[in-house]
Amino acid sequence: MNKKWWHNSVVYQIYPRSFYDTNGDGIGDIQGIIEKLDYLSDLGIDVIWLSPVFKSPNDDNGYDISDYEDIMEDFGTLSDMEKLLEEGNKRNIKILMDLVANHTSDEHKWFIESKKSKDNAYRDYYVWRDAANGGEPNDLGSIFSGSAWEWDESTKQYYLHLFSKKQPDLNWENPKVRQEVYSFMNFWIEKGIGGFRMDVIDLIGKLPDEKITGNGPKLHEYIREMNENTFGKKDLLTVGECWGATPEIAKMYSNPENKELSMVFQFEHIGLDQQPGMDKWDLKPLHLADLKRVFHKWQTCFDKDGWNSLFWNNHDLPRIVSRWGNDKEGRVESAKMLATLLHGLSGTPYIYQGEELGMTNIRLKDIQDYKDIETLNMYKDRIAKGYSHEEIMESVYAKGRDNARTPMQWTEEENGGFTTGTPWIAVNPDYRLVNASAQVNDPNSIYNHYKKLIRLRKENEVIVYGDFRLLLPEDTNIFAYARTLNEDIIVVLCNFYGEETDYQLPKEYEYAGELLITNYEDTVSNKLRPYEALMYRVP
Repeated sequence: MNKKWWHNSVVYQIYPRSFYDTNGDGIGDIQGIIEKLDYLSDLGIDVIWLSPVFKSPNDDNGYDISDYEDIMEDFGTLSDMEKLLEEGNKRNIKILMDLVANHTSDEHKWFIESKKSKDNAYRDYYVWRDAANGGEPNDLGSIFSGSAWEWDESTKQYYLHLFSKKQPDLNWENPKVRQEVYSFMNFWIEKGIGGFRMDVIDLIGKLPDEKITGNGPKLHEYIREMNENTFGKKDLLTVGECWGATPEIAKMYSNPENKELSMVFQFEHIGLDQQPGMDKWDLKPLHLADLKRVFHKWQTCFDKDGWNSLFWNNHDLPRIVSRWGNDKEGRVESAKMLATLLHGLSGTPYIYQGEELGMTNIRLKDIQDYKDIETLNMYKDRIAKGYSHEEIMESVYAKGRDNARTPMQWTEEENGGFTTGTPWIAVNPDYRLVNASAQVNDPNSIYNHYKKLIRLRKENEVIVYGDFRLLLPEDTNIFAYARTLNEDIIVVLCNFYGEETDYQLPKEYEYAGELLITNYEDTVSNKLRPYEALMYRVP
């Protein structure tokens, strides 16, 4: 494989609104990120994925952009952003900008013009359709509940919005739209960014009249054109958010010969605690056998023809220690176990802010305490359909996006040291126990476990490029695997649950060598304690 700098890199996602506030307005800012760069440098990460900081009216917390070449006042200025790039470079930390190219804000100048008349020069920048049978053009639904079509009274047509009605979809069939996107991408490339994370990029090839949203027939043609016109001749990291990706689709994106992207986020494992064929809010228990099956598939599907991403969390997902670990008495052990399981795999790992501390989900008292538009829309929709308040809230506690968006917990001081003002959303009340200042200098902390895992990846090519073999495939409690590169073999053993369990590995993988990392102080032969994790080298 042609080795790339991002193969052994670790990416840290920052949700700026919730990271660190320096001016006391209760909202995180770019200066706050700059102040915490040494913390991230100490952790060992190489890249920051920055959720959108562009100018935005904030209907969807920055994913509704009104100006791609300016910064939201809540976060600072363009000069602040340039300073962040400069300070990151001093610490060998690259910045990924969050490219939102499927839609804009309805307050973007393009859409303001587009709404003026049917013959406006910007009309075809968006997807406009006539009514059908006195109503919406078809029954396409918004991901944020309700119809994906919004009526515009002034021009007597509907426009498409696969998300909020304040997020009209761009018309990628219009070559002028594509050139506009490439222009602002190059604006940021010239400022020295390290690449792009591409929001819902698999939707840009949509054919709404045929009710095709993801993976449209021209999708890869558009991405190759984007590559050619922007980052293709630069050594940049590009990762696409692709909810519908299969291994075959992921290879199309990430095979270097195709000249598309570095890698994609695929979400097959993320749907494993969701009832089949239903919404993410319809919960079911995770079965370890399903997780093993999905990870095995994605660890073995690439052969120099693609690259994988590794993640448990992001700004749209609940905290992993609350989701699949034990956020009460087993929080430390299960957080370390989940980290060990993921960071021993092949691919580029992504850490979401606070994951390295074992931050947990929050249970706010009232639906009105939540800020996320998806959650609020879902609540109204499900109440109207007859679900009880209690049923809906259990889904919110488990899967609501605000679980990930509570402020970063820096200290045990008021508001977790995030702000001296009133935080824009409630701080998790466990901040006095779970915070960075309590962990950075504690050699046994979750933070230092992540720090060691990051170092192991950089020091051991077998973790980056080794072959994957699933061990104990029928075991219902243990996730075990081996990574092999030439004569170098590393084994990862994880007890996924809170009960002690016995195991017997094939003889060639038994522990008799160098223990690389564990979440207990010692090891016990052929037995794993609750949430115990081991990574060792076979001699």
